[in-house]
Amino acid sequence: MSSVTQGGFPPPERSAAAPGVLSGQRLRDLVLDRTKDPELAEAVTVVSQVLPFKVSSYVLDELIDWTDPAGDPIYRMTLPHRDMLGPGDFAAVADVLRAGDRAQLRKVVDDVRDRLNPHPGDQLTRNLPGLDGPGGTGIQHKYRDTVLVFPRQGQTCHSYCGYCFRWAQFVGRPDLRFALGDPGEMTAYLDRHPEVTDVLITGGDPLVMRTELLARYLEPLLAPDYAHVRTIRIGTKALSFWPYRFLDAPDGDHLLRLFERVVRSGRHLALMLHLSHPRELATKPARQAVERLLATGAVLRSQAPLIRHVNDDAATWATLWQDEVSLSIVPYYLFVERDTGAREYYQVPLARAVDIHHAAVRRVSGLGRTARGPVMSTSLGKVLVSGVADLGAERVFVLQLLRARDENLVGRPFFARFDPAATWWDQLVPRSESDGEFFRGLPPI
Repeated sequence: MSSVTQGGFPPPERSAAAPGVLSGQRLRDLVLDRTKDPELAEAVTVVSQVLPFKVSSYVLDELIDWTDPAGDPIYRMTLPHRDMLGPGDFAAVADVLRAGDRAQLRKVVDDVRDRLNPHPGDQLTRNLPGLDGPGGTGIQHKYRDTVLVFPRQGQTCHSYCGYCFRWAQFVGRPDLRFALGDPGEMTAYLDRHPEVTDVLITGGDPLVMRTELLARYLEPLLAPDYAHVRTIRIGTKALSFWPYRFLDAPDGDHLLRLFERVVRSGRHLALMLHLSHPRELATKPARQAVERLLATGAVLRSQAPLIRHVNDDAATWATLWQDEVSLSIVPYYLFVERDTGAREYYQVPLARAVDIHHAAVRRVSGLGRTARGPVMSTSLGKVLVSGVADLGAERVFVLQLLRARDENLVGRPFFARFDPAATWWDQLVPRSESDGEFFRGLPPI
């Protein structure tokens, strides 16, 4: 442990090599045992045929309040509920399960999945690289300066969120999966695109990977040939779902030393932490993990969607941002639940999302007001719903693009007709012909 102290990050209080993970029948049995509620248990069996669910022992034992599972935000975030499927779909899957017809079950499940918009934002049709070089289906390039990389070994998570917009990565269908098996394809693509300054390693969760595997993707980016890559981002929810990833020796220490090497190279290393609720930062392992991560020189930023049943009130967000700032985590984005998967179960009207964001911002100091939102990640780009305003006799949503395929559209305000029930971009109507420019499709990069 002395080598850890010399490395500059505090030694962990506890080590845990790997999480215990429950899914399928074992998860159903645990829910029945802890809740004594057969309907909640049945929901695990039926809904998990369509949407992926697995939960780490850390989440089950240290984050969920089992005295009130139906009202617990972490339970709602990580475990199935019957309302995640429409009544007809739930009944159809349940009927086929009772009949024991596996071939028909596969057909019914695939049909339901296809109707749940498994790849929102035109990921399969407009974000993939062109045919001018390697890239395959493990790279996405939506904005000029930023490339997303999906390492094959990182296309899972320690636990799954029920609202995950990448749920299709985890259901075993190759036609719906992004995965890059060879880091050489990533560097070959960067050779052809010197305009790229930011590489985002994403998933799934890249931090489920052993450090030696992750290093195969990070270390090539530190070579002089890729000096144009100035920022390396890693998207992860490991801090929430398995903080021991940053505490467990020896691989946890090796991971932190890898992060140190990235920082020493002169790159900006940003860990994009998916933090949905203050409880995720309240445990001793999570707080010690934050301390060790900061010691590497990485910058910690937080982002998460606004989700019904989980964090759909201003007090929760204000507390979360205050806790993050006190731990030196930078609030970054408050997203809108995307138009995929169990969206009807989790979605919040845009008008209410605006009210929640504005009320939360008013409760925190300036350092907590860095979280931009509500933001929709659409096919067009990242659309910020700045607020609601009255233009003459007409009420409108005030919008602007924070990122866009067409950079000329960034930062220019535009308007959509106010709709108190709208929950997503495709339900908005431009206020005028000039506003319609922002709603029309644009060619891919």
